[in-house]
Amino acid sequence: MIETIKSRRSIRRFKKTQVAEEDIQTILDAGTWAPSGMNNQPWRFAVIRDNEIKCWLADLTQYGSSFKSAGVLIAVFMDNNAGYERLKDLQSIGACIQNMLLAAHSINLGGLWVGEILKNRKIVEELLGAPRDYELMAVLAFGEPCVRPKAPKRRQISETVFLIK
Repeated sequence: MIETIKSRRSIRRFKKTQVAEEDIQTILDAGTWAPSGMNNQPWRFAVIRDNEIKCWLADLTQYGSSFKSAGVLIAVFMDNNAGYERLKDLQSIGACIQNMLLAAHSINLGGLWVGEILKNRKIVEELLGAPRDYELMAVLAFGEPCVRPKAPKRRQISETVFLIK
């Protein structure tokens, strides 16, 4: 698990291949196993394979080329009716997304977490026909990576821990 965490990278260029339905189900299933407060599981998903919709979404973000080349996009929403405390629900959604990215990496797919598209959240929600109480959290791109980038430099633990008692 530690090696999977350390070797996962954001992939921005994908080969023009489809993502198998079984792989999509694996990614979605991993997301649903994220922890959530009171087990409320506030995440909801829209799976996008359609090239026309991918192109529409691509026009709403600076990562459009990643969206166009990805085998599949998964829009992650928070169901505000399922929530019980917004901050905890947002943290749960983050854990869900991380699980999905790690699952994709573990089956040799690449993934990209695009939060920048939130500047056009309302447009995306309308385009995808999301229920009124669903709030876009991110759009994830998955596919076969063209390249796997090297690890970026990480801060030392001593730089990040500010208290030990």
